[in-house]
Amino acid sequence: MPPIIEVDHISKNYSVFRKKEGFKGALQSLFKREYNTVEAVKDISFSIEPGEFVAFLGPNGAGKTTTLKMLSGLIFPSVGTAKVLGYTPWERQDQFRRQFSLVMGQKNQLWWDLPASDSFELHREIYNIPNQQFRQTLGQLTELLGVKDLTRQAVRELSLGERMKMELIAALLHRPRLLLLDEPTIGLDVVAQVTIQKCLREYHERNKVTVLLTSHYMRDVEALCRRVIVIAHGKLIYDGELSGIRDKFGQEKLLKIEFQADQPPPDLSQYGQVGTIEGPTVELRVERPKVAEVLSNILARHTIADVSVQDPPLEQLIARVFEEGGPST
Repeated sequence: MPPIIEVDHISKNYSVFRKKEGFKGALQSLFKREYNTVEAVKDISFSIEPGEFVAFLGPNGAGKTTTLKMLSGLIFPSVGTAKVLGYTPWERQDQFRRQFSLVMGQKNQLWWDLPASDSFELHREIYNIPNQQFRQTLGQLTELLGVKDLTRQAVRELSLGERMKMELIAALLHRPRLLLLDEPTIGLDVVAQVTIQKCLREYHERNKVTVLLTSHYMRDVEALCRRVIVIAHGKLIYDGELSGIRDKFGQEKLLKIEFQADQPPPDLSQYGQVGTIEGPTVELRVERPKVAEVLSNILARHTIADVSVQDPPLEQLIARVFEEGGPST
């Protein structure tokens, strides 16, 4: 079976007007404008197989949303080619548009002043969904997300989390083969985030839909994705298993040590990088190969009430990936 998404050396450049300073510069700009070229995406290639749930990560301005817009056909690339569901996205063929959904956490597709159920009916007409299939899918999704009693309420009266659930339902009503998610849990509280994660996980397992997710919440990534694609400054810098990020970039362990004394000893910096200190408890970053040696030395010199050895939080590892993928000088 061919990949659902095939991206081949794709780039996207924008010409951005550069305004000159001062009144004289403003007058000159009326007759001669100068533009800078911004490389939003730089020569990236990857493929995604049917049924994969892939995280697409990068710092703000990395080119994630630009890439999703190209894959959904909203914009076209400056260079390169792509195939999505066997189609060239920016040709915008009707059969292609009926097989995917794009959900953007900061954009609304539902009518603000109408109940969500009215927008759902409109989607049924647009996608020509058989009535029985529509009712069955709607029932499954509203039950999964716990919003059965809210579909007749005006969208503007719903909370942010409730609106996001309705947006997700609208995106899945026509049973797309590909789901592109751009920050679906942005701004949501922890409870709403967990509900969205649970829905996406169960829907993916049940329907084997292919999902490409961008998110700044690493809890989303850890809960849903095994594979991660990372871009920074428009360039692809990592593509592989989520666990591989820890192996490649997690060269340290985080020791959390609670000492028997009221305060930790002052000489811990000789063992590693001292982090947070709360009373007798201290966090210490130590290189992986030296963990056993460091613990042995500390235990020989000090009385310890408790100790734990952990990997650094995924957020910190991802930040390191972004830093190592910075622009070359």
